[in-house]
This record gives sequence, C-alpha cells and structure tokens, in this order.
Amino acid sequence: MSIKSINWRGATCAVLAAALLTGIAGCTPVAVQGSSPPAGPIEAAAEPNWTSGGMVAAANPLAAEAGAEVLRAGGSAVDAAVAVQGVLSLVEPQSSGIGGGAFLVHYSAATGDVITYDGREVAPRGATADMFLDAGGKPLRFFDAVRSGRSVGVPGAVAMLELAHREHGRLPWRQLWRPGITLAETGFAVSPRLHEMITAVVARGSLPANSAAYLTLDGQTPRPVGSLLRNPDYAATLRRIAVQGAKALREGPIAEEIVSAVRADPMPGTLTLEDLRDYRPNRLEPVCSTYRVYLVCGMRPPSSGGVAVLSVLGILSHVDMAARGATTVAGWHYLIEAQRLAYADRDTYVADDRYEAVPIAGLLDRDYLASRAALVSPDRAMQRVEPGRPPGAQLRGRDATGGTTGTSHFVVVDGRGNVVSMTTTVESLFGSQRMAGGFFLNNQLTDFSFTPFDDKGQPIANAVAPGKKPRSSMSPTIVFRDGRFELAVGSPGGHAIIGYVAKSIVGMLDWGLTPQAAVDLPNVIARGLVVAETARMDPALIESLRAMGHEFRGGRSGGEASGIHAVRRLSDGRLEGAADSRREGKVVAVPYDSTR
Repeated sequence: MSIKSINWRGATCAVLAAALLTGIAGCTPVAVQGSSPPAGPIEAAAEPNWTSGGMVAAANPLAAEAGAEVLRAGGSAVDAAVAVQGVLSLVEPQSSGIGGGAFLVHYSAATGDVITYDGREVAPRGATADMFLDAGGKPLRFFDAVRSGRSVGVPGAVAMLELAHREHGRLPWRQLWRPGITLAETGFAVSPRLHEMITAVVARGSLPANSAAYLTLDGQTPRPVGSLLRNPDYAATLRRIAVQGAKALREGPIAEEIVSAVRADPMPGTLTLEDLRDYRPNRLEPVCSTYRVYLVCGMRPPSSGGVAVLSVLGILSHVDMAARGATTVAGWHYLIEAQRLAYADRDTYVADDRYEAVPIAGLLDRDYLASRAALVSPDRAMQRVEPGRPPGAQLRGRDATGGTTGTSHFVVVDGRGNVVSMTTTVESLFGSQRMAGGFFLNNQLTDFSFTPFDDKGQPIANAVAPGKKPRSSMSPTIVFRDGRFELAVGSPGGHAIIGYVAKSIVGMLDWGLTPQAAVDLPNVIARGLVVAETARMDPALIESLRAMGHEFRGGRSGGEASGIHAVRRLSDGRLEGAADSRREGKVVAVPYDSTR
C-alpha cells in the first residue's frame, strides 16, 4: 500500500491486495482513520535521494554483523533480513528460527509503499478444537502442550522471506545464507544468555534426545558459556535452502524429518507432508492509523499487534502525554489504563480474520476510541475493565491465552532508505524442543485458546481449527512523519509485546527520549494486573500508582523478556538505533556510500 492511497480526512480503509492461503472468509478493511488526525492528509513520499546510510539493530551481535555485511555488499533491507534470520536461528535458537514463523513490515523509499508479509504458522489439516484438552475435557498443562507434537504449526519464516526477497531483493538468494552456513560449520561461542536459556529449559524436565545432545554436555549439564557450538546439520539445511528456497522445507528429506519429529511421542501431532507442501505466505496491506502528527503502520491479523498498539495510541491521543512525562505518575497511569482497555478488546475480538470477522475498523474507529478513553479517570485506576462493543463486532468470549518468550525482533534500514521491521519466533524457549535438520520446531499452536468456548459458553475467536493461524501479538511497526520515515520498532515477549512497543513509541514521540532511553524505560504491562519491572522504577512512583488503585506484580516476570530494537531517523538525517539492554543485542551502522 502506498501511504498516499489513504485519504486520511475521510477514508476508512484501503483495499486489501493479498493472495490469501485459503479463501475461507473475506477480509476486513485494514487502514483506518486515526483518532486525532492532523490538519491535512498524511502521505509518505518516495525518498530516492536517501543519504542517511544504513543500520541493523538485532538481538545478537553475530546476527547484526551478518546483516551489516550484506548491506555493505549493496544488499537491500530484505536481503539483510534473510542473513540476520539465518544467523539468529543458529546463535539464538531459543527465540526464533527457520522452524518457526514471522511477520515483516517493509517500506520502499523508491515508491513510498508500505506492505507487510505474513509468515505465521498454520494448524495442520488434522487439528481439532479440542486437541489441547485432556481425556476429562480439561486444558492440558501448558508445558505438556508445548512439548507435544500437537503444538507444532507448519513453519513459514523461510517462505515469507523468499516472497519478500523475490519482490525486494538485490543480491542472489544463495549468497544471503553464507554467514549462517559459515558460523554453523566453524562454530560460535555459547553466549551468557544462551547458556541461561538452556539452563532454564533443562530445569523444566527431560528434553528430547536430539535436543539434549545439542544443548547439553551429557544430557543434563547445560553447555557452558564460551564453549564452541557447531551445527553441521543446520549448515546442510541452509545449503539446501540456498539452492532450493523454501521448497527445501516443503518436500524431500528435511520435510520428512520435520513430520517424523512432530508425529513422535509424547502426544504426537497430525502434521503431514501435504501440510508442508501446501503452505504459502501472504502479502498483506498494513493496518495504519494516525497518532498526533504521525502515521503508524503495523501488522493486521492474524497478528493482534498492529490493532492493539494502535488502540493504545488511539486512546492516548486524547491525553497530552508530552505534558505527563516519563517520570510522572500521570504519564504511567494513562499508559497503563490505555493498555488495559486495548488488551480487553484484543483478547475478545482479534484472531485469524480468514476464519473470524475481526472488526478492525470498529476497534480503531475515532468515536469508539474516544468512548474508551472517556472511561479513564485522571486520578483512579479502573476497578474492572471489560471489552467494549466496537462497531461491527459480534459477541465473543474473552480469551486470556498468552505467549512466552521464544521470539526475536530486528530492524534493518538499507543504504537506499528501504526499511524492514521484522518479528520472528518459535514461541516458547526452543519452541517445542523438537528438532529436525539441525533446527528447532515451533510450538506456535499453543497460542490458540485451549478451549473453544469461555465459561459463559461464548465462542472464542482464537479457537483451534484446521488451516487456521493462531493469534499473535507480534508488533513490527514503522512510523512516518510528513511523508518521511521516522522510526521502526518491535520486540519479542508474547502478549507483552504490545505493551513494550507502545511504551517505546510513546517514549520517543511523546516524551522526547532517544531510542535507547525509550527502549530502556521500565516495562509495565497491563493485561489485568500490572506486571512491572519494579527494579527499574522509582519506588515512590510505584507507591503513588498503588495509591491510585493499580495492583502490581513485579520481579523477574516483570518485563525482562523484552528484546526491543529500534532505529529512528533524526531531524538532521542521521540514523540512531537502540538494542534492548535486557538481551545481547547490537546496533551496527553502515555509512552512506554515494557509489551505490
């Protein structure tokens, strides 16, 4: 979608231009008028004379350097994204990989177009609405479900990158996998974070034999920090992908290995070679809305991230957040309350919109968001937050399903001004912990509701169905001002991603913080009780918020799972990046080269 195609004075939607995997249901309009539009229409102009250079911000230094290497060779933002993902799958396998899925938002500086790519996993044909219930009809214990074959969806990250590369790549596909192949063969040092994640997953109980052999020294002892980890099987898989593309995971020996791993005990899944063969990624229009003088664009369903982040911002647009800064009780109070309202709607109405009628336009309607904002008291926390009834919504049960921390995010800006904001995941730590071809398989289907109905008997939009995609919270986002790229941001973190991204955007746009300062703000997630990084917060601020009625839960669960990465274009044209200090990320700048 060219942002010029949106008439922000009157239009409520742009035309969806996507070839969907199945034609099960029509799609809802996706670009909606913002809650507080500026005086005139917002347009993103083409920027063919870009001189700001390039930048990569990713969760691991080796991955960031791989992306930068591609940019230095004249590659595009999408080219660099392929290289980053190839390395992340190896050095950060607990978070993302070629056995998982991803969402990508792309901005073309040459045309002003913004488009998104959906590489979300899908449930196999054999999936059933009750597959996460035990023999007595009760939901399975979460980690039992995670480690089962039932949790594995058809992976889509490589197929998505292949589609994006076909449309935006400059360098040969096979060249982009070389950094990952080389590292897999020569080995890399186990980082402190990888060691910590291995230790955490080992502590949960026995691992499958191939995972235990890979992650531990003797089946029980986690690989120590600094030890050299080689993965020749992964190198062989990348070689096949470099030659065959995503077809290498759809048919042949790797596909057969995937199916065998999924259909193994305990609780084997139903994935078949036909499920792998038939997977196709989607090219979708973004969901976009105005926020003050900015245009914010993100993912549409099956991700809830774009809608929910825009809901938070739409509610906050009725508040002067700049006057209520990052150190004020009022600033955090309004951010908390806006999250609570947005999460309530997200939990109720958003799912795979090929199967469910998702009222996107209604959820982001100007008058509807004004009515939600009116529920917020300036000095008291809401005692109870219920989902609203946005225009066009059908009555649905509220689903409290959330994700865990096996996700990563990175941002790439290339030397021509093209931008990628990509969130990529295997869901839980090391996904389902099942391996094939030297990589981990996702447990993405545990993002579905384990039950098809709520306790009142209302159908849950995010219930399991064959061919359906589980609702995601991934929120890769790109922001524009005056027709120019302003910033790109995103994060891992399960359902908390929405809060992480909204916080970072408010920090930069309203509170005037640098990208790094905004990313390093305390994470405060309000989906019911307020989960906060209390160690990063002023104790007096916490007590003042408690006095207003906010109930806090803190500690390590209070936000350390974020891995926010951002790149912002400053007023003088320079790029400034941020890598979340909670992880091991790195920002690499690539200077402008006038010869390219």
